[in-house]
Amino acid sequence: MNILFISTEAAPFAKSGGLGDVIGSLPRELNKLGADARVMLPLYKSICKKYKSKMKLVKDFAVTLSWRTQYCGIYQMEHEGVTFYFLDNEQYFDRDAYYGYYDDGERFAYYSKAALEALNSLDFTPDILHCSEWQTALVPVYLKTLFRENSFFCRLKTVFTIHNIEYQGKYDPGILHDLLGLTEADRGILEYDGAINYMKGAIVTCDRLTTVSCSYAEEILYPFYGRGLETIIKENRYKLSGILNGIDTNLYNPFRDPFLNAKFSKNTPTKKRGNKTALQDCLGLKQDAEIPIIAMIGRLAEHKGIELVIEAFDEIMLEKIQFVIQGTGESSYEDFFLSKALEYQGRMSAATVFSAELASKIYGGADLFLMPSISEPCGLAQMISLRYGTIPIVRETGGLADSIVPFNPETRKGNGISFQSVNAQDMLGAIKRAIALYWDKEQWAILVDNGMKSDFSWKSSSKEYLRLYKEMMK
Repeated sequence: MNILFISTEAAPFAKSGGLGDVIGSLPRELNKLGADARVMLPLYKSICKKYKSKMKLVKDFAVTLSWRTQYCGIYQMEHEGVTFYFLDNEQYFDRDAYYGYYDDGERFAYYSKAALEALNSLDFTPDILHCSEWQTALVPVYLKTLFRENSFFCRLKTVFTIHNIEYQGKYDPGILHDLLGLTEADRGILEYDGAINYMKGAIVTCDRLTTVSCSYAEEILYPFYGRGLETIIKENRYKLSGILNGIDTNLYNPFRDPFLNAKFSKNTPTKKRGNKTALQDCLGLKQDAEIPIIAMIGRLAEHKGIELVIEAFDEIMLEKIQFVIQGTGESSYEDFFLSKALEYQGRMSAATVFSAELASKIYGGADLFLMPSISEPCGLAQMISLRYGTIPIVRETGGLADSIVPFNPETRKGNGISFQSVNAQDMLGAIKRAIALYWDKEQWAILVDNGMKSDFSWKSSSKEYLRLYKEMMK
């Protein structure tokens, strides 16, 4: 079984969020199961020189995109048992960021077409092309249009995974001919609600459609979560399934994490306490090994439930707690938390930058991890926090609902605290329940033990993906 992941991110080469973690881990796990899974990426300017020095040029060729003719070079290297291919074009990828440019529609249309044309030059013939997010959504579209008469390409099967339906790749209807090089006969594939919609095209043309959790696969069938595509998804529901993401348990390991002051594991959970005082010292918080620390790490965006936190923040701080937040996003949210850090000096810290070192220190030193997301396709932070013995407080949505089981003090089962509605007071109630559990040391020890024993490795999910691929080949 040969699988080629065509992606715009994969750790450690390029990562801006969960997509990079997934594509950096899943192919490696599939290979352990006997598959030959490989990855194709853009050759970004920001890829570390130590990796670029190991890449070898395989071939270069010209890519036509409507009236444009562009260079493409294919570079190859091995990393942790996985073969990676990098497509080189300085005009499109020699930039400081991965996304956010005026010509993103053109950049990733080029990348999708180049990825298919590159297959003729590889010493590898895939059975499955696995694409993710709108940036690679044109791969299945091109496969069913421009490449449909080619006997080499017509046998290929495609999987398209929606990691976050909010970002769809919407553009002016005029780009169908001038940019994409497609005909009026193909307009119905891509046009939707007055725009060319890359993601809509992939949903229609892919062989199988997946999301990153079972709950999210159900949620996007409805307007609140579907972001305008719910009708199209319902029409293609027969090929839709959800598979929960995993995490790299070697990377996220409190026993080996180089940034932690005190290494610990599920067998030595009490050693975690040494990381709390180190975190307090690092962030200028009052030194107190007993007080519970509530943490947040992630993008400061509305769909992450930040408005709920803002609404209830002063009530949260009435509790005997310390609060730590790390994240970047909307300036109004950044300003709010920075101002509150001044107001609650010694009890709160706000870091509006991303640092892997600080994130590790927070995961390792905090007691509770708050994720009140309005929408959360999968979420990895709640899995990472459990790995570090930090108990999640989550809203029951998407992957949060699939990974966090509310703790029941009577049965002593469960690995976190949850609430259902998009309501600040319901979130506050969950926080208060969590704090009460923290002060009940016997129950708290059981909850932490349950959490650290939760298995969110890729072992189970990779088997589900392999099963999906085999079903497609039948």
